[in-house]
Amino acid sequence: MPRAAAAPIYERMTHHEFDQALWRLEQRLPGFAARSLRYFVDSSPWVRIPPALAFIAGGFVGFLPILGFWMIPLGLVLLAQDIPALRPPLARILNWIDRKLPASKQGDAPKA
Repeated sequence: MPRAAAAPIYERMTHHEFDQALWRLEQRLPGFAARSLRYFVDSSPWVRIPPALAFIAGGFVGFLPILGFWMIPLGLVLLAQDIPALRPPLARILNWIDRKLPASKQGDAPKA
């Protein structure tokens, strides 16, 4: 009897890991940025995809003033809502960033 082909990793993997990593990213962002990210993530693809592509395009010219290389990951996070294959690598990247960056919120600072 032939073996069934294994499903691609993005079909086997739940969105749970990506959602947790995205939630931790939101916790690190200032209030306005976190609310804006949540708005775009929860929006329809017609609202989400144009800014995602604009962020990615702006990130490629990140050497210019105002624009920055930070725009590429943000655009990819927005695109990952509609392209499941992006979720596992972005979850790993967001988890890596979460481990490497020190806690930055006021409540996370050690008390003297």
